[in-house]
Amino acid sequence: MTLTELLVTLALVGLLATAALGLLDQGQRAWATGAARAESQQSARVALTRLAADIRAAGFGGEGFEAVLTAETERIVLQQDLDGDGAIAATGERVTWRLAGSILRRDAGGGAQPVVNGVRGLALHYLDASGVATSVPQDVRSVVIALTTAPDGAAATAPTATVSTRVRLRNR
Repeated sequence: MTLTELLVTLALVGLLATAALGLLDQGQRAWATGAARAESQQSARVALTRLAADIRAAGFGGEGFEAVLTAETERIVLQQDLDGDGAIAATGERVTWRLAGSILRRDAGGGAQPVVNGVRGLALHYLDASGVATSVPQDVRSVVIALTTAPDGAAATAPTATVSTRVRLRNR
């Protein structure tokens, strides 16, 4: 074996190793992107489920108060009389959901707690008893929710996930 053959062999091995490492790097990036996207979608589903449950429960405990106190595009304030005393005063009886920057927050009396990060959009649309759009909180009987998320810290061009549902208030 000559020195020339050895150098050619080393050069070929170096090229193959570089190609293999490039493929491995691409695979790891694809996996990380997929994992972040799946986590973003799962977080959106959890947030949507929790928000829908709060909307369904609004108005529980009586007719002497409004079930929906505030009905805005990115904010909703819900009320329920959990202890049956006729007043909305205890912790958890007034629940506020709002989008603050890219964080969806829920405040049930203990401060606004983050529910999901990486929110690109929250759209709440309110419908009255006949299914017509309304902006009057006391007329709200169902809410259409659309929540769009992307992996936290992702670029503006990153793929997004949108989950949506329509929720009817059970107690009105």
